Amino acid sequence: MRNRRRVSGNGQGLAEYALILSLIAIVAMSALLFLGGGIDSILSAIGTSV
Repeated sequence: MRNRRRVSGNGQGLAEYALILSLIAIVAMSALLFLGGGIDSILSAIGTSV
């Protein structure tokens, strides 16, 4: 009985890590979509000044 509970707990932890990573990926992609134009212009200005 104890082994079964331990295994399900590990699976639950893995699922939580996967959920957190997917949420971080979604936030990062949405930030790039909204800030993509601004970042592009900043990098272009840096490139031309160098």
